[in-house]
Amino acid sequence: MTARLDIEYDGTDFFGWAVQPEVRTVQGEVERALAIIARRPLRLTVAGRTDRGVHATGQVASHDGVPVRAHQLNAILPRDVRIVASAPAPEGFDARHDAVARAYEYRLLTRRTASALHHRHELHFSRPLHEPALHACAAALPGSHDFRAFTPTETDHKSFRRHVHRAGWSRDGDHLTFAIEGNAFMRNMVRALVGTMLDVALGRRDIGSFVALLDGAHRREAGTTAPPHGLTLVGVRY
Repeated sequence: MTARLDIEYDGTDFFGWAVQPEVRTVQGEVERALAIIARRPLRLTVAGRTDRGVHATGQVASHDGVPVRAHQLNAILPRDVRIVASAPAPEGFDARHDAVARAYEYRLLTRRTASALHHRHELHFSRPLHEPALHACAAALPGSHDFRAFTPTETDHKSFRRHVHRAGWSRDGDHLTFAIEGNAFMRNMVRALVGTMLDVALGRRDIGSFVALLDGAHRREAGTTAPPHGLTLVGVRY
């Protein structure tokens, strides 16, 4: 039997889905809780790995065996990790390999004063931005591109080509949100895209140079990586 877990977490104090056993991770916390209740080790497969400080409202994981009730897991888990649902899945369901798309959002607060309530989940960015430039950059992203300019040079990736299904910026009052959905993402990819688009919106580079980066440019040619706390994994599609 196979089980599916829908998970949300506040990534501020986490190292994402790290593999180092001595580091506190979301994966380690959930596996620890599963082992206590199931009375045997259960290994998670996760739909999308997140960097330290990145949040999730739509993370999905799978494990072999009978589902463990969500409320039992939540009674053991720290407050910044919650199992939203734990249910049977089709036999052999794999949260990572069966996923056809992942969706992320990066949130900016653009007013002069930072938020006292939400500062851990959005980037405070008070400098004036040329928003049409942000929209033009996002419009260039859908389709298949070589995104090696937007992931660290030291990497285990063999292929840097990813397919973006949709991408766009939207404003709601003082907030600007970048939403992107693609078949898969590399380490830091969304954050590096955001950082580079902000450079364009600040007039530090032009839109043409941004578009040229999508043809497999070196990482040093792109902009800085935006901080992790503005990024949230919002959904996985199967």
